[in-house]
Amino acid sequence: MPAKQGNTHTSDTPFTFAKSAQGKTLMVQGTTSDAGKTTLVAGLCRLFADLHIKVAPFKPQNMSLNSAVTPCGGEIGRAQALQAKAARLPLEVDFNPMLLKPNSDTGVQVIVHGKVLTHGGSSNMEASEYQDYKKTAMHAVLSSHQRLIEKYDLVVVEGAGSPAEINLREGDIANMGFAEAVDCPVLIIADIDKGGVFAQLVGTLMLLSQSEQDRVVGFVINRFRGDIKLLESGLTWLEKKTNKPVLGVLPFLHGLDISSEDALVTQQSSETGESSTAKVRIVVLVYPHMSNHTDFDALRHHKDIDCQFLFAKGVAGDNSPEKIAIPPCELIILPGSKNVRSDLTFLRQRGWHDDVAKHLRYGGKVIGICGGYQMLGELIVDPEGLEGQAGSSKGLGYFAMKTVLKREKTLLNVSAILQLAQQRVEISGYEIHAGESTLINDGAKPCHYLLDMQGEEQGLLSDDGQVAGCYLHGLFDQPAALQLFMQWLGYEVSKAPSVAVLEEQAIERVSKACQTHLDMVKIKQIITDWYK
Repeated sequence: MPAKQGNTHTSDTPFTFAKSAQGKTLMVQGTTSDAGKTTLVAGLCRLFADLHIKVAPFKPQNMSLNSAVTPCGGEIGRAQALQAKAARLPLEVDFNPMLLKPNSDTGVQVIVHGKVLTHGGSSNMEASEYQDYKKTAMHAVLSSHQRLIEKYDLVVVEGAGSPAEINLREGDIANMGFAEAVDCPVLIIADIDKGGVFAQLVGTLMLLSQSEQDRVVGFVINRFRGDIKLLESGLTWLEKKTNKPVLGVLPFLHGLDISSEDALVTQQSSETGESSTAKVRIVVLVYPHMSNHTDFDALRHHKDIDCQFLFAKGVAGDNSPEKIAIPPCELIILPGSKNVRSDLTFLRQRGWHDDVAKHLRYGGKVIGICGGYQMLGELIVDPEGLEGQAGSSKGLGYFAMKTVLKREKTLLNVSAILQLAQQRVEISGYEIHAGESTLINDGAKPCHYLLDMQGEEQGLLSDDGQVAGCYLHGLFDQPAALQLFMQWLGYEVSKAPSVAVLEEQAIERVSKACQTHLDMVKIKQIITDWYK
């Protein structure tokens, strides 16, 4: 019979794994992207950590433009950073040994063990080249996994996309290819809210080889709404059809917002309050290679702020220049970019540069973050073709600044003082960028520094106080800094929890859902039996 809701253990119930020379591995794969793999791994990591099991997250290969900086100056996916937080661990590059950052429709920047791979004199690799590189990549993946199982009792692994992508099966290192290489059990999770959940699960299983099917130890159904009794007949059929147990049905968690790979809107519901009650209107421009959209989570959650992502035709690959005007607002944000010159061209094609100029003429304000900051300068130069074709592009010209893209990336966790509206507050965040920006001797565009970083001043604020920019990601994550930015816009807003607190609350909600709705005793027994 399907796992019953509430079939759980508590912290008072013994729940440990027998000591062994190496830790055990459990892998979570999904029927689709956004099935809930990231969330389930985070929930399991917190649940096991709270039971005093040394647990670590792992994702062999991650394709994402959202990344985090480890203490050693490496780069991993933000989803793995969140999972590490769930496991109560500092970040390690081994949690995500292969990170792919797309910079064109067919090319990626490959990051191995936290550092950019230089391939044939270039930091970019075409998809066909990466397919040939996968054997080498698997060595990096397996070495990281080996180090983790030597340190931890349990490694919970997140797959990528679906294991049933026929065109990606050869040389797979992200799903069943990895599971077969390390011989670990696999849970498959499916999103019932999308519809067709039984077809998702049965179809995925049928497209796997026999050995791969044999290592699937059970299913988890995610985002269920309604009376569980109405689902039970389907669960019974699924178990009989596949001879695999349903290990639980996770509920739809309204308002949950947890770091994902690239999806701009990660909430399970849109219940963020009525935008008509917001005091401040903010528009974030979305271009094709936008990166680190998590910079705006604090703005999206704040009840006094209406933060909108402005999409334009072309973001999904259609490059026809369609004019979609920036709506009236108090603040326009130019976010980070993995291909700054290409995205700057995209911005101009959409007429957004004219909208920004008009917005400033009417007294509005603009912030550029990382790649968006580079766009605000006079010139962006890519002499080695690090982000595309070598060359230079004229910037928007709001700062007398020149940016040169360099091969060596800056990867830093940063603490600083934000200097704005004649006030100073503490702020922290991280830098991930290949560009080095310097001021041009141009007295016609006087400016001030935005950040005091332990005596080193960085970031810029225009002399008229309307345009600001810097390399620091996480500008709005701390409540005091967010309030100061709103004061700069001329508004007083209520103090809200920090992003760190919101993340912690989300992790706890997911962990509680796992504890309540998954058969954790059976899951523990499955792991134990696999490694006998």
